[in-house]
Amino acid sequence: MANSIFSSQLLMLLPLLLSSVITEVAGVTRHYTFDIKLQNVTRLCHTKSMVTVNGQFPGPRVEAREGDRLIIKVVNHVQNNVSIHWHGIRQLQSGWADGPAYITQCPIQTGQSYVYNYTIVGQRGTLWWHAHISWLRATLYGPLIILPTHNVSYPFVKPYKEVPIIFGEWFNADTEAIVSQALQTGGGPNVSDAYTLNGLPGPLYNCSAKDTFKLKVKPGKTYLLRLINAALNDELFFSIANHNLTIVEADAIYVKPFETDILLITPGQTTNVLLRTKPFFPSATFLMMARPYVTGLGTFDNSTVAGILEYESPSLHSVVPMKKLPVFKPTLPVLNDTSFATNFTTKLKSLANAQYPANVPQKVDKHFLFTVGLGTNPCDQNQTCQGPNGTKFAASVNNISFIQPTTALLQSHFFGQSNGVYSPYFPINPTRWFNYTGNPPNNTMVGNGTEVMVLNFNTSVEVILQDTSILGAESHPLHLHGYNFFVVGQGFGNFDPNKDPKKFNLVDPIERNTVGVPSGGWVALRFLADNPGTQELEVKNKNAIFGFGFVMPSRETTSLWRWREARLARQKKARSSGMEMWRSSGMEMWR
Repeated sequence: MANSIFSSQLLMLLPLLLSSVITEVAGVTRHYTFDIKLQNVTRLCHTKSMVTVNGQFPGPRVEAREGDRLIIKVVNHVQNNVSIHWHGIRQLQSGWADGPAYITQCPIQTGQSYVYNYTIVGQRGTLWWHAHISWLRATLYGPLIILPTHNVSYPFVKPYKEVPIIFGEWFNADTEAIVSQALQTGGGPNVSDAYTLNGLPGPLYNCSAKDTFKLKVKPGKTYLLRLINAALNDELFFSIANHNLTIVEADAIYVKPFETDILLITPGQTTNVLLRTKPFFPSATFLMMARPYVTGLGTFDNSTVAGILEYESPSLHSVVPMKKLPVFKPTLPVLNDTSFATNFTTKLKSLANAQYPANVPQKVDKHFLFTVGLGTNPCDQNQTCQGPNGTKFAASVNNISFIQPTTALLQSHFFGQSNGVYSPYFPINPTRWFNYTGNPPNNTMVGNGTEVMVLNFNTSVEVILQDTSILGAESHPLHLHGYNFFVVGQGFGNFDPNKDPKKFNLVDPIERNTVGVPSGGWVALRFLADNPGTQELEVKNKNAIFGFGFVMPSRETTSLWRWREARLARQKKARSSGMEMWRSSGMEMWR
């Protein structure tokens, strides 16, 4: 099925053979079975049959240690095709276990099974797993906890207890019907009916007081909260009333600790925080709440999810029953508080010490500028569409919207049958030049294709992701499969290649696998392309379904690169007059 109306992509090709030795920590083999099955679940006084893993919502916790091998058998008992992605796992030499449907594998069909077999190399912390086809990840998701190897301690105080908390969404309607309608009409998809904490909407929603997540704690203890944002597209503010949190990890990477009473977490991101409880029983309960950070013009779920932080009573016969204790609420930022969002993200720094270094590429072999945002596609003949001026919304990267293939890309490459499946000529710069964050161009139509970007093994890469205001600026959560990257810089307006790199942090930038491209701004990433395989770059849009990008293995020789670079040079020369016009007008363009 062609998803070009809502999605965008880029691809890179890497050689199949590693030229370096991967050092693995000896571990054990852990087996899990995921039975994909329908289960009746009730929330908001609404019962529906939905797709689950082992009948659980959220799904089961997968736990391992660094160096362990995971063998997870997924058996599909439902009518939907299914695949599972292990979000944040690098999949070194096991790219076929990454999970995105039609990218690294064909989906698991009804009555069939697939075994995901991979080893966790050089990673420890909080990650998560989720379905990676259509919108099944709205109900198919769960925590993936990687503990340090034995006899290796955390670089922070040992917690009394560890608690995963997953932010999610609840839809009264069938999410597959929602995405199907959006693809057909070209309009923005309907929003959720509630946010959830560990699958529960909490007391601020109708008919949900009994469906409330409660975190019961003891006074004078330190708890490690493993926060995961599994919401489809919404960034979330989170806070616990009258308590500070110490940020110690982001996307399974240790960070320089800092205290905050509020945090921001983007879809796909994880954040570990230390919660130090009060030294004595406080004779009160405290709400922990989350609500969206909103940019752009699209619709969103304007509601708040709440759980309860409840102290264990010092006496079994407390004078005041828990239900009668006063309840304190946190104060969250306003919905569009970009100032807070920016200040919070800039505080995140890698630990960058001898044990956990920040190996930021200091030189760059390949520079890419990718514009991300919304455009349009024409409405199908004899159909009424709900996008701008009767068109269909289309997410794009460099004005190219992704067409999902019907053959898995890794499979087609491996068997030398990629002709007609994908094209290896994704543009390194925008195909159309304009003032990205200023007045939009008159023509909002995007191109469509399944195009890839070719990279040689061990290429050091710098990617500038630039938001556009074509149909309204908005933030874009971005996830790169198979890699971590360093966020070396970010800013607002158009990226200036002459001025902005001088302010890059190349010492201790945050290292992660998911980042938000600022609304009306840009973010600069660096990484080393040292992981052969089909790696996907997802760029999400609130008015679109999803965006795609990939890093693929390659058998191509350097002659392909020489031919392609010559082709791009000719294209650049042909555009030079137009580019000079923008430069002379004071527009900040990539060159």
